[in-house]
Amino acid sequence: MADSKAVVRVEHPDIVLTETVTHDPSSKVRSVSEAGTDPTSGKFFYHITSSDFRQFEEGLRNDRTIGEFERVIETGDEEAIYSFVYTDEAKIVSPVISAANGVILDMENDGSAWILTVWMPERTGLASLWDYAQQNDISIELLRVNEYASLGNTNAGLTDSQREALLVAVESGYFEEPRNATLSEVAADLDISQPAASGLLRRGIKRLIISSLMDDSEEPE
Repeated sequence: MADSKAVVRVEHPDIVLTETVTHDPSSKVRSVSEAGTDPTSGKFFYHITSSDFRQFEEGLRNDRTIGEFERVIETGDEEAIYSFVYTDEAKIVSPVISAANGVILDMENDGSAWILTVWMPERTGLASLWDYAQQNDISIELLRVNEYASLGNTNAGLTDSQREALLVAVESGYFEEPRNATLSEVAADLDISQPAASGLLRRGIKRLIISSLMDDSEEPE
């Protein structure tokens, strides 16, 4: 089974460090993959870039997802490695990725959500991440994946409405980065409400993930 590299957008106010990077917009976060994705270590390690670590740490102290933190080592004038202990309120995607033997290659906060570049040795790992997000009310979008079924060549188990919504979204530039169309514009093109368009896209993308990245024997019931 082939490996996969995907870019996903996950959003929830209780995803770890969301409050901190909102408090310090100059900060950038990258997990230290050798230690940061170990779900049994108790501590999670991140490489942090910030123009003002005092502001970053002030954000940490007010971040309800962070119980303890330590600046382990400074690797440059504006770079350091931190360790974090999460609170029970924190929603954590890295252990799910680790459990699938995956690695977070890059992570960036766009102001309200995290953009994760994830490598998975087994294609089913991405479906596990999707299921975890849905179970925890985390908004998740698939932005890019290196193996993706052609909408024009297969229905992938999509309903006609899901297929139409995805094609309209692709053609309008909704999946581009930055986006060339908003969800409301996609909904207007489909002549449906914005919540209805969002639901069609979410269900259609999940169906594509299952169809494209999982063998028939592995498809969930």
